[in-house]
Amino acid sequence: MSKKLPLEGFRVLSAEQYGAGPYGTMYLAQMGADVIKIEPPSKNGKGGGDTARHVGPHWLREEESLYFQSFNLNKRSLTLDLRSEEGVEVLHKLVKNSHVMANNLRGDVPAKIGLDYDSLKSVNPAIVCAHCSAYGRDNERAKWPGYDYLMQAEAGFCSLTGEPDGPPVRFGLSMVDFMSGTQMAVGLLAALLDAQRSGVGCDVDVDLLSAAVHQTSYPALWYMNEGDVTPRVTRGAHPSATPSQMFKASDGWMFVMAQIPKFWPILAKKIGHSELIDDPRFDTPANRLKNRAVLSGILDDIFSKQSMAHWQALLEGEVPVAPVYNLDQALDNPWLETIGMRDTISHPDKPDMKVLSSPIKVNGERLPNKAGPLLGADSDAVLAEIGYDADAIEGLRAKGVV
Repeated sequence: MSKKLPLEGFRVLSAEQYGAGPYGTMYLAQMGADVIKIEPPSKNGKGGGDTARHVGPHWLREEESLYFQSFNLNKRSLTLDLRSEEGVEVLHKLVKNSHVMANNLRGDVPAKIGLDYDSLKSVNPAIVCAHCSAYGRDNERAKWPGYDYLMQAEAGFCSLTGEPDGPPVRFGLSMVDFMSGTQMAVGLLAALLDAQRSGVGCDVDVDLLSAAVHQTSYPALWYMNEGDVTPRVTRGAHPSATPSQMFKASDGWMFVMAQIPKFWPILAKKIGHSELIDDPRFDTPANRLKNRAVLSGILDDIFSKQSMAHWQALLEGEVPVAPVYNLDQALDNPWLETIGMRDTISHPDKPDMKVLSSPIKVNGERLPNKAGPLLGADSDAVLAEIGYDADAIEGLRAKGVV
């Protein structure tokens, strides 16, 4: 991208690991922020760093996983022992010239190791301290470890997912982590905007459980106001509109969403069955919902006679429709090339590493990507930027501080 990125000139420090926090700060890094990833130093050349570096099954080198790259593009890596006196000194020198201190540590940890606003405001009154924890920092669960799958379970996601006669099912991806990291990024950017105007920073908190509960959205309001518990519906159907579900074509599944009233007559005409439009069982949204099982059977019989490609070609652009792809089919979809959602970048161990592009465009262009850093790759450069000479850096390294 030739033009200046929106967050160029802003420095974000992040004591982060695994998924939620790193996913959120990666958005900032892709938008031009200097995101310095603070990681525990290795001991005797082993271990250390973000836990994600050690998650298999695919590796770039020993203790450097492909998994790690999913959440850490465009960042720099500084190894630093935040529990040591010298490490705190380094941190404070960094904070003086930074805009954000982010973390996704357990709720009781940031205050203990000095990563909250109370601990850092004397160093930099404008610093924004962003916290993405499992259950929050201000309640009796602050010390609890917690992960995405637990939040899906407790927030009701699993009870809404799967077939009605099957067991509860979690999402196939860690969506609560990704939602929470993104919400942390939104919160810290809003606080950063205010800090630039006022000169005063603050704490911004997002916890995984709150983020998950918030995503229950309209079913939550239906229950809280009307006592209506949204059930699971067969084939992933919309709970209150039909036809809006998966149907099986002759060679696989597709999702058809004629849930807005205007799409129903278009669908019926396109599939060659205009007589369904005024059928008294299906002539209104309420009647279609009342007779969902009968309508599904009729449409099943029609759709099963032709391939997914046939129906997509017939309906696309007229009625909302999509093939139900396996992951490999989804990522091999030529449309991703058309819209620029696949990128190839260089890593020291994989010169043609394939990654996903940012979903954000600025001035019509996808944001640029570069590989996530090797552990501690930028430690010397970062320390030099805040005044440490080569001898001082070697002294810190000898003590295990970096």
